Amino acid sequence: MDTRNETPVERADRNFLELLQELRVIQTGVQILFAFLLTLAFTARFPELDSFQRGTYIATLLLSVLAAVLFTAPAALHRALFRRGAKRLIVDVSSRFAAVGLAVLAFALSGAVLLVVDVVLGRGYGVSVSVAALTVCAGTWAVLPLWLRRGRVRRSPDEHDGERRPGAGAGLPGGGSAR
Repeated sequence: MDTRNETPVERADRNFLELLQELRVIQTGVQILFAFLLTLAFTARFPELDSFQRGTYIATLLLSVLAAVLFTAPAALHRALFRRGAKRLIVDVSSRFAAVGLAVLAFALSGAVLLVVDVVLGRGYGVSVSVAALTVCAGTWAVLPLWLRRGRVRRSPDEHDGERRPGAGAGLPGGGSAR
């Protein structure tokens, strides 16, 4: 137990609520992307797309659907396992859904960029900008967090996931508090 005075079950509840809040933020973007992609098929210029562009469109549409499924799966999992004492399992599996969902979303976003830039500027630009978009997603969503997690940014030995451990100092010189 930490200074929050929460039990393991309370901590699992809090972790699940925090994860759901993160997913709410992400889900809005996925819904906007999906809506954008759905409308493209009904534009006047859609029949002019070549086979590469149509393939990119279908792949991107399906990736956005898969991302939406992965980001909503924690709610369905929670509903299926509700009141069965499986909150920690729900949190662990849901966290994996979120991580895989972010990877899928990165490909969906880069696919959307590829399609639009390919149509507007040409295939070479489309591929280049799409790779750049995928690199930015991978860098900010995966590489940077892993780099920070591996100790590049050191946390105080008395901190755990932004929480204070019982009996630990405030992490400031002399044990003082910033508050």
